[in-house]
Amino acid sequence: MSIRDEIEACLRDAFAPRELQVEDESDQHIGHAGHDGHGESHFNVHIRADAFADMSRVARHRTVHKALGEIVPRIHALALDISS
Repeated sequence: MSIRDEIEACLRDAFAPRELQVEDESDQHIGHAGHDGHGESHFNVHIRADAFADMSRVARHRTVHKALGEIVPRIHALALDISS
C-alpha cells in the first residue's frame, strides 16, 4: 500500500470525512531537501469533517497528526487544509 493510500485510510477511519483529497506532491520537490528520489515524501491533504467543528486550528492539526501516527515520521512534508 502506498503512503498516500495509508494516509487516506487513516483519515477516513478516524474522521469519516465528507471531503478528502490526499495529493502526493513529491514530484514538485525533486532536488529539494527531504526528497530522496523515491517519491512519497511531500503530501497535501484537504479534509472536511464534522469532527473538527469545535476545534481550534492547532487542535485540528494535532488531531490529524495523532490519527496518522507512525506515518508522519516517514514523510518529509505534510500540508493540511482542515475544516468542519
